[in-house]
This record gives sequence, C-alpha cells and structure tokens, in this order.
Amino acid sequence: MKFISLPKGHKKLIHAWAFYDWANSVYPLVISSAIFPIYYGALTLIKNDQGIVIDDTVWFLGFGFNNDALISYVTGLAFIVISIMSPLLGGMADYMGNKKNFMKFFNYLGASACIGLFWFDLNHLLFGLVCYFFGLIGFWGSIVFYNSYLPDIAYRNQQDKASAKGFSLGYIGSVILLILCLVLIMFHKFFGFESEALPTRISFILTGIWWIAFSQYTYAYLPKGNRKGNARTKDLLFNGFRELKKTYKKIKSSYGFEPYLRAFFVYSMAVQTIMLIATYFGVGEIQWAEGESTNGLIISILLIQLVAIAGANAASKLAEHYGNINILIIINIIWIGICVYAFFITQPIQFYITAFFVGLVMGAIQSLSRSTYSKYIPEDEKDTASFFSFYEVTEKIGIVIGMFMYGFIAQVTGSIRNAILFLIIFFAGGIFLLFRLKFKTKN
Repeated sequence: MKFISLPKGHKKLIHAWAFYDWANSVYPLVISSAIFPIYYGALTLIKNDQGIVIDDTVWFLGFGFNNDALISYVTGLAFIVISIMSPLLGGMADYMGNKKNFMKFFNYLGASACIGLFWFDLNHLLFGLVCYFFGLIGFWGSIVFYNSYLPDIAYRNQQDKASAKGFSLGYIGSVILLILCLVLIMFHKFFGFESEALPTRISFILTGIWWIAFSQYTYAYLPKGNRKGNARTKDLLFNGFRELKKTYKKIKSSYGFEPYLRAFFVYSMAVQTIMLIATYFGVGEIQWAEGESTNGLIISILLIQLVAIAGANAASKLAEHYGNINILIIINIIWIGICVYAFFITQPIQFYITAFFVGLVMGAIQSLSRSTYSKYIPEDEKDTASFFSFYEVTEKIGIVIGMFMYGFIAQVTGSIRNAILFLIIFFAGGIFLLFRLKFKTKN
C-alpha cells in the first residue's frame, strides 16, 4: 500500500493510527485472554468428573511446574527482555528516523509466532513456549512504537479521544475475530473437523494473518519518522544510548513527568497482571458445570471486551470535566473493590459480575493512562519513541514483578486466589502516588 502523507491532527491520520489497535488487539484477546489459555489449561490440567482440578503439574526440561507458574515465568521472562531492549531500540529508532520499520518488525515477529502456536502441544512444549515467548516480544515491542505515534498524529486536546478510539477499535476488531474462531470451534463438525483441537489451533493462524493484514492500512498513513543521523553509522548503538540519556534528562527536568511514571508503574503492575491471569483464574478457581467452562469463559471475555469500549470512551469524556488524574484515582479505587470481591467468588454468575466491572475499568485505565502520559511530552517534541519506551519499560517491569509474584504465590500456596489480595497493595500505592501528583497545567 502506497504511503499517504497527512498533517498532524487530520482525522484520517488519527483513524489510521487507531486502526492498528484493530489489527493487533486480536493477540491479547485470542492468545493472552481467551482461546490459548483455555487450550493451555485443557492440555495441562487434569480434572475429576466434578470439574475440580486433581493434577496441575507440567513437566518441562526435567522439572515439575504448577501449570500457572510455568506460563507466568515464561511471560515474566519475555517482559524482562522487552524491558531491556525497548528503551535502546526507542533511542535508535529516534536517531535513525525509521520507527515505522521497527514497529513492522515486531508486528511480523509476533504474528509469525502466533502462527507457530498451531504446533503447540505437550509433545512440542519447548517449541510452543518459544512461540508464546516471541509472540509477547512481538506484540509489546510493536506497541512501544505504536504508542509513540500518539503525540505525532494528534494534538494535545485530541489525544484522550484518539487513545480511546484506538482501544475501542481494538475491542471491536478482536471480538469479531474471536467470534469467527468460536464458530469454527463450536461447530467444528459442521466444518468437517473431528474435534475442537484442530480448529482451536487454526485460530492461532487466523490471529497472525489478521494482525499482519489489517496493519497495512496503518502503515500506509503513518510517517516514517524524523532522521537525525546516518542510519549506517558504526556508532548507531551508542547514538541510541545518547538519545535515551537525553530523553531521560527531559523526563527528570519536566514537572510531573517522573511522579506520574511512578504512579503508573505501581497501579499498572496490578492491572496488567490481572489481565494476564484472569482466564487462568477462571479455569482453575471457578466451579463450572461439566462441559460449561469453555463457553462460560468465552462469554466472560466477550463481556469484558464489549464493556471496555464504554469504559474507554466514558473515561475520555469524564477527564475533560474532572481531569485525568482525578478519574485515574477513582478507577483505581474501583479496582480495589473488584479484587476484594474476586477473592471470594467460586460460582459462574459471580465470575460474570466480576468480568463486567473488570471490562469497565480496564478500558478506562488503559486508554486514559496512555493519553495522560502523552500529554506530558512537549508539544513540539519529535523524539517520541524514546519517551514512550520509558512508558513501556515502566509497564513491563511492573508486569515482570507482578507475574513472578503471582507465579511464586501460585506455586507455594497451590492457588492463584491468594495472589489477588496482594495486588490490592499496588492499587492502594497507585492511589497514594496519584493523590500526591499535581498537574502543572490542566489536562
């Protein structure tokens, strides 16, 4: 698709940027939240006739792991890698002026890994976990550069709505693909499949194809970047470090920038962990009737996605009247209430209620956190990839800590339910830090 140049603030440019959420959000829904966790649970959990887990041990590289702990450790390792490389790559992309190419690379890496999950089973556990690992690298790596375009394509007064539009498109697009996959799985006999296994694995292929195909519309409009130096220079690595150092100094010297990152780090640690473990919690802790767990979990996930659209847009509108930080504080308070309630739930109807409120605040906190950070970046700043690499690293380090703690608690206690109460501490810490934060200018 031929590149089309449009000025900053143009509606079509903002829409094209937001459309990447439509393309890539199939990964967190199908792979992180819905079909893959259910598939992974079916492979690694042994249940009795009442649906109660009697064995959750997975043998990997000669060691026995709790199945939840194993996937959380792989997830945490991926985020460690992302946290280390994304700031450097952000600096290099700003220096070379080709962050769109960096975004494409991680996009295609992640999509290819999704396709590779087609071969995931207990006989190919190492290969499957490697694909899962690189899927995470690809998704979150591309997000660094995608998010960094927000201040490039939208003015400050457009950024809350643009961010909300992106998440809304993402929720809608991912639900469409999920429904298509579910039709393929639930009516597998109609399509000539003997069981649900093959169409489930085909869903991973469809996710990769969807991600690559729809991202091309975004790439047709996004600018390449602002070149600063010779892309072939031998000192490219050192120039990346210099850009990173320069950006860090700007963050340190800008009022409110660093305090906001601290608050975001603390509450995001809990939010992202919950998003990653929600389905695994539903598989292992909810007492589903025989044969109902898959349908119940899918209904819950669809509910979360649809409600999240309203949450993202509502947060954007409320922020216009009451300020971003005030709304973020309220959202974090609601999260605490959800955690307390979730600790006690055992029945499907309770899980549905939890899913509704999780969706409402998930869309709100993701959208508003991104646009709030974007507003701290100077209006005339061109090196936005470096700025957003710090945002992403803050989030990913939080995920690493959250996932490893979740995995450790699950391994030691035998239940992920106990980890939920621990996450309350992070929401409370985020609220405290947000209360201390004062905006220099109204936003």
